[in-house]
Amino acid sequence: MKVLLVEDDKLLGESLKAYLEEWGLQVDYVCDPREVPDLLVTSIYDVIIMDLVMPHLPGERLLYEIRQKDRNTPILVLTAKSRLDDKERCFSTGADDYMTKPFEPKELLLRLKALYKRKIRDMIVKIGDVEVDFDKEKVSVCGKPLNLTKKDWMLFKYLVENRGRFVSSEELLNYVWGDKPVGDEVVRAHVKNLRKLLPEGFIISMKGRGYKVEA
Repeated sequence: MKVLLVEDDKLLGESLKAYLEEWGLQVDYVCDPREVPDLLVTSIYDVIIMDLVMPHLPGERLLYEIRQKDRNTPILVLTAKSRLDDKERCFSTGADDYMTKPFEPKELLLRLKALYKRKIRDMIVKIGDVEVDFDKEKVSVCGKPLNLTKKDWMLFKYLVENRGRFVSSEELLNYVWGDKPVGDEVVRAHVKNLRKLLPEGFIISMKGRGYKVEA
């Protein structure tokens, strides 16, 4: 699961990022909400966690702006605001869940998993002889399951979710490796591994544009 965490309290934000990563989640953390629009252009997230009380851009406004561009990514509001009208405003704007501070990190983790499962439940995509089960994170060709590494799966998942358009190496690097210092050659190596397992021509590449899986 890849999560975007928007929290202006740096101590809380860094602590939450460390906790969630201990449980195997990939977390991009920003303390300035003005950075979010650019991140959403280059990355796709499974869940977004956001505060409401933030400098520069009120959380309610950020929530509205996200929902104007993205109707599908689950959003969990994590805030000290506990009044019913605050909750009503967020849910009517497009929030999927709402937690008030203070909170138990384990409860946050459970809610994130529930939102993620709700998003991908029973989501099975078939493209030719290839079947992708997002819920179970499994890929099969002509009924035969493929044994993919975690990184191969994440890269493949991103290409299938964005099927029909070219995905740049930069997008893949941001989604799969985050801020780790790796380059285009790593993407090429993983695409090469996938091509050995998939039908010929399943992943198309074009110089200067990236990689594509046909819809």
